[in-house]
Amino acid sequence: MKKSIIALGCLGILLMGAVLVALSLAGMYNGLVGKSQAVDSQWAQVQNVYQRRADLIPNLVATVSGAANFEKSTLTEVTNARASVGQVKIDPSQAPTDPAQLAAFQKAQDGLSSALSRLLVVSENYPDLKATANFRDLQAQLEGTENRITVERQKFNDVVQSYDTAIKQFPAVLMAPTLGFQNKPYFEAVAGAATPPKVDFNFGATQPAKP
Repeated sequence: MKKSIIALGCLGILLMGAVLVALSLAGMYNGLVGKSQAVDSQWAQVQNVYQRRADLIPNLVATVSGAANFEKSTLTEVTNARASVGQVKIDPSQAPTDPAQLAAFQKAQDGLSSALSRLLVVSENYPDLKATANFRDLQAQLEGTENRITVERQKFNDVVQSYDTAIKQFPAVLMAPTLGFQNKPYFEAVAGAATPPKVDFNFGATQPAKP
């Protein structure tokens, strides 16, 4: 009788231990799912702001190309940079797990940022263009979008850091690969990339005399 009671007690303890382990694993899995979905959600937001910028470019190019003698090479550079962005195929709903894929995406987008920045700088030489309401509106929208891109990329890096840290912590590190949770790459910080173009349309300023 005593042996039966002891056996049942041991079995009960084992069952309770198994339940606790199962609950712990379920909590860990659900937590990783939540963090993974947060990364994917923020990735979609990054894609949204980049798409907003891409949508501004045709109207911007059309407006600028109407300026007399505007530098065609600058317009070509912007057009080609936008086309290069379109050639990088990446799922807008799921953050990439391949660092090379994200690096290619970032390189194309940063190249477009640089081309747009140069276009606005060249536009300083065209006061009639700067005076048009459409150009001023597009410039403001573009600079606002570049600001949002910077913010959303930083938010993306923040949620990726939280996710990557979670899958490397014990006990998740033992199960994460088996459950399909992979490390996700960050946007790399690039000096001068994805920052709002700084343009000073100060045509009336007197140029300093050359020594």
